[in-house]
Order: sequence, then C-alpha cells, then structure tokens
Amino acid sequence: MLLEARRLAIAYGDAPAVWDASLGVGEGEVVAVIGPNGAGKSTLVNTIAGLHRARAGELSFDGIDLTAVLPHLVCRHGIALVPEGRRLFARMSVEENLEIGCYRKEARRARGDSLERVFGLFPILRERRRQLAGSLSGGQQQMVAIGRALMARPRLLLLDEPSLGLAPAVVDHMFETIRAIHAEGVAILLVEQNVARALDIADRAYVLEEGRVVATGPPAILRVDARIREAYLGLSPTP
Repeated sequence: MLLEARRLAIAYGDAPAVWDASLGVGEGEVVAVIGPNGAGKSTLVNTIAGLHRARAGELSFDGIDLTAVLPHLVCRHGIALVPEGRRLFARMSVEENLEIGCYRKEARRARGDSLERVFGLFPILRERRRQLAGSLSGGQQQMVAIGRALMARPRLLLLDEPSLGLAPAVVDHMFETIRAIHAEGVAILLVEQNVARALDIADRAYVLEEGRVVATGPPAILRVDARIREAYLGLSPTP
C-alpha cells in the first residue's frame, strides 16, 4: 500500500473523534471515505495531511512513518490536501494562490509545466489568472484549490468534500476532473458526502460512522449492502 493507516485514534482534547480506524490507498488507486456528518471523515484526512496528530496507531506513506514527520514537511513526501471549504487567499490572485502550492524546491522547478497542467484541466483559470480569488464563483474557487494542490506534484491527493455547495453541473465537471487526475496516475483519497458519486469513481470505499470504520469493500459490494443502500443511497434495502 502507498498509504497505510492502522488502528488510528484521533482526539480533540479529551473528546475522541476517530478510533481504531484502519485503511489503505494503493498506488494509482481512488479510495472513498463515506459516512454521515460528524463521523470523523475530515478529521481522518486532515490527520493524514499532518494538520492533526494521531493519539495512537500507525500511519505510513510509501514506508515512511508519517507520525514522525513534522506537519509542514508532510507535503515533501508527495501528499497534497484540498481542504473542505477551499481556504484560498481571497485577496491574492488566482495565479498567486496556485503558486503557493509549488513552494517545495522540486515543485518550483516544474512550476511552468505544472501551471500548464492546471490550466489544461481548468481553462477558465488561465483567463482569470490575474483575478482575485475571492471574486470567483464557488466552482471556480474549487478549481483553484485543486490546482494549488496539483502544483505540489503529489503522488497522493487528499480531497475533502470537493462537491460541497456546488451546482449539479459544476459537480459533474469536478468529478470528470478527478477522473482525469486519476488517469495521470495520481492516487486519490476522497472524502465525499455525495455517496453515489463517490462510489461511481472509487476503486474501493470505507464507511466511517462515529469514528469507526464499519464497512469496507469495492463499490459493487457496498451498493448491495442493505444498510448502506437505505442510509446513504436513499434506496430500498433490497436491490
């Protein structure tokens, strides 16, 4: 496995958020994490990105112990996060926001190629490159957030709720883009409330409830699980 988490426990002070959670992402794989609000999905992905520290358990990336890596150095190992809510610098231009993603020495050397890659995925950003990020639509801001992460040239892209708050047509484009990024060989860990869309794109999925992984498997298996069909897909328990 490229990314491997074993029996992770994560807490905010004395309040446990995730416990005994194990998951993995293989090279070039798309893995989805689904579950209700408050299940710990964002906490889990933020811990992988180095924004939180696990209280217990193991977390490794390509054989490197991430629990021993300083948070600001996690990205050096090939991990990039697209956070929930995008978190752009609203008073900076689109291009300035993108360039923040390539501050690593290796990524800076490929700045020009990376910009062209991002503009190829999101042509509108080339037109808006001098525009302030805060003046963009929600969908365009999400494009910038994904582009910023790609500027780091990651091997693993962490996507936290990429479709949140977007119009259906924009969501369609966003998932097409995720497929295109995956086709380039980038592994993806996707946290997504839109369960049906997440299962459409994933090779495997984990169901997180109340901080625990309660089910895992390929989408074809999870889709016929009676509880998952009813709770997450709005379908009758029997296919």
